[in-house]
Amino acid sequence: MDLSAYFAGFVDGEGCFTVSFSPRSKLLIGWEVRPSFSVSQNADRSEVLLLMRQQFGCGSIRPDRSDKTLKYEVRCLDDLVERIIPFFEGHPLLSSKQRDFERFARVCKLVRNQAHRTELGLREIVSLAMAMNPSGKRKFALEAIFPQELKL
Repeated sequence: MDLSAYFAGFVDGEGCFTVSFSPRSKLLIGWEVRPSFSVSQNADRSEVLLLMRQQFGCGSIRPDRSDKTLKYEVRCLDDLVERIIPFFEGHPLLSSKQRDFERFARVCKLVRNQAHRTELGLREIVSLAMAMNPSGKRKFALEAIFPQELKL
C-alpha cells in the first residue's frame, strides 16, 4: 500500500522542518548547524510514526518530554538529503509549510557542501533558518550569532 500522500498530509499538519544552532568554540566559525525533520504524535497513536520510520528507512522514535508525545526524528544529514528531501520534493506540502521545507532543503544542501564552515555560508544558512517557522521559539537570535550586525 502506498502511503506517500498520507504521510505528506500528516507532515503538513504535524511535522516540522527545523534548523538549530549551538555555539561550539572548537569549530572554525564557532557555531554548529543542526537541521532536523520531526513529527510528533500521542503515544496511543504511534503507529503512524512507526510506519514513517519504516517508509523512510531512517530516523528514531523517542519520547518528547516537552509535550508528553512521541517524536519521530531524522537528524542525520545524509538521510535528510538522500531520503527525506527527495520524498517531499516528490510529494509537496499544500500549506505554507512548503516554503519552510524549501528553505530547509536549501540549508541541508548548503551544509552538505560545507557552506556552514565559512562566514558567508553561515550567514546564508542563518538567514534561511530565521525565515522558517515564524511562530516557533528560537534559542538564539540573529544578533547572538552575528553580534556585529547593525540594526537598520
